[in-house]
Amino acid sequence: MTSSTARRVAIGPSGAPTWVEAAVREGGAELVPVDHADALVWWDHTAVDDLLDHLSRRPSLEWVQLPFAGIEDFLGVIDEDRVWTCGKGAYSAPVAELALALALGGLRSTHRYARERRWDEPLGRGLHGERVTIVGGGGIARSLLALLQPFGCRTTIVRRSDQPVPGADLVVSPDHLVDALADALVVVLAAPLTDETRGLIGADELAMMTSDTWLINVARGALVDTDALVEALRDGVIGGAALDVTDPEPLPAAHPLWSLDNCVITPHVGNTPEMREPLLGPRIRDNVRAYCRGEALDGVIDPRVGY
Repeated sequence: MTSSTARRVAIGPSGAPTWVEAAVREGGAELVPVDHADALVWWDHTAVDDLLDHLSRRPSLEWVQLPFAGIEDFLGVIDEDRVWTCGKGAYSAPVAELALALALGGLRSTHRYARERRWDEPLGRGLHGERVTIVGGGGIARSLLALLQPFGCRTTIVRRSDQPVPGADLVVSPDHLVDALADALVVVLAAPLTDETRGLIGADELAMMTSDTWLINVARGALVDTDALVEALRDGVIGGAALDVTDPEPLPAAHPLWSLDNCVITPHVGNTPEMREPLLGPRIRDNVRAYCRGEALDGVIDPRVGY
């Protein structure tokens, strides 16, 4: 990318919310049709074919901004001919907030009480001083570590690199995943979905957890072997699961996970439409500004690793 400040940016597909256009203009770019653009801000996470059309109309695009952290639907489009960025990190705080809420709710049995119609016996464990393992070392993990500080938890991060993560007591590579699961009261999945992480939590990994462990998935449903999870929940191998994402997704109405009283399911609400403008808008604005100045962009995608 050049350092010229007269950068031309297009928005796609058509019908973009007004706040997307406002973010591009606030970043200092000239808003133009894609046929004349240097870069493209893509706001619709489902319109993959439309994106291909835009790229074919303007092969010289230098940079493409995608809207969400998850990019698996775009992996067949992302290339090494231009810079690609996504929303990773922009939604970390609310997703971490949901992970903590699901963990506390599971441990304190609020889901069971919510289904009752009578005063029932007291159940539940606290989180203070307990062991928490987070699979993934990105923005969600870092935000969750900050939220966990008042609880005095013993925290372990499992990530591709074993470099230290601020706030974590221990950081280990995936080779030590089983050890990290062995005595954790809460296991939070916050890793991207790649060929290496698909099915990361299966029957063997679930068997390493305790009968009190709560598995929290706020990443991607396919990180977990769903059939193995159903069996583990039915047999009491783990204490419970709280899933904001599932495989398949949406989860069919007749799926056995719905009938398990130690399973909590939320419909992929780690971030919601109400959060999109205040979270993605600043990311677009700041990246457009950095692009206009020839500076480093936030949320750069590495096509080789898939996130």
